[in-house]
Amino acid sequence: MDIHLSHTPSNFTGKINITGSKSESNRLLLLQAIYPNLILTNISNSDDTQTIINALKSSKSMVDVHHAGTAMRFLTAYYAFKLKSIVLLTGSKRMQERPIKILVNALKELGAIIEYQKANGFPPIKIKGSNPLKNSVKLSSSVSSQYVSALMLVAPKMSDGLTIELSGEITSLPYIKMTESLLKTIGVKVESKNQKLTIFNKESIENKIISIESDWSSASYFYSIVALSENSSLRLSSYKKKSLQGDSCLISIYKKLGVFSKFEGNTLVLKKLSDFNTPKQISLNLINSPDIAQTIAVTCYGLGIDCNLYGLHTLKIKETDRLSALKKELIKLGAKISITDESIHIKSSKIKNHNIRVSTYQDHRMAMAFAPLATKVPLIIENDNVVKKSYPDFWKDLQRIGFQCVKK
Repeated sequence: MDIHLSHTPSNFTGKINITGSKSESNRLLLLQAIYPNLILTNISNSDDTQTIINALKSSKSMVDVHHAGTAMRFLTAYYAFKLKSIVLLTGSKRMQERPIKILVNALKELGAIIEYQKANGFPPIKIKGSNPLKNSVKLSSSVSSQYVSALMLVAPKMSDGLTIELSGEITSLPYIKMTESLLKTIGVKVESKNQKLTIFNKESIENKIISIESDWSSASYFYSIVALSENSSLRLSSYKKKSLQGDSCLISIYKKLGVFSKFEGNTLVLKKLSDFNTPKQISLNLINSPDIAQTIAVTCYGLGIDCNLYGLHTLKIKETDRLSALKKELIKLGAKISITDESIHIKSSKIKNHNIRVSTYQDHRMAMAFAPLATKVPLIIENDNVVKKSYPDFWKDLQRIGFQCVKK
């Protein structure tokens, strides 16, 4: 169904409880499968995380991850060295268009037995669990950090550990650092120097309970709402001042867009800065946090700010080609926008059109990034259920703070 968005108040207040980080949850669930005495709390309620949970519990010979790219990458590495298992790993039509060759080549170099079932370099793939034959591998890190994280997560169970030598400019470095930190938290030794990572063998861990921090990328939509409002204050829980999530850079980015952040215990408080002078333009390199690019682009358009966002080459291989999708949908509203293979450029202009139907392209972030614009004009978001991929309660939470959400 579609959802019509508008709002009653000009300002928004309230408290939102956001579940655990999808990125942390998915990594820790894989580690929990390897070390069953690891106990997790505040796990993400996203469809992506549920997909990993179901896959790890499944005894079936075929595992369908649907649209979940993280699940595809992490499970490819997991099944590669799970002895006595033979699994056909597949996904949606779009998933079968998303490349996985770099990761598969690295796993094959280590001794994995993996066969493509359709197009070379793309899912579906058939994986026969085997013992690794080597303890070192070279990998390009310029396409997706998830390839690196996938190898890191299964490395502790390799008898000789694993050394990963990275080549190229590292994309989304904070997510690799997140994986490293989570490994260290459960007692795995990791050494990182320059472009080389060494993860040491760890057959078992001590009993451990980890409470997962709430998801920062989900917080981005509320940053956008506050920025686009006149005088709002929202409380989000539960967050940490020292976060493992790269998207916590929202604090510094949105300060430039008029949002002040402060911590009250584990509650993140967002307030619109009073007497804020809106900048004429903003330029950002988001190579470390590409998932928040759509939200920032829409915020800048809504504020009438020239916007130049770089480091976005990975967006073309996400749930959709996010660069092209952003361009198409912002143009519907009257935006002057251009894109390259790795950047977005928006010229300041007023929103010209109301009640525009925003297509989501089966991409959860398209729906949620555009929703805050309803603070300015009524919108129709197509395929509202797409948000379940990462944030199932999104529309309910918007209603809690004053948005009118009417299904069409």
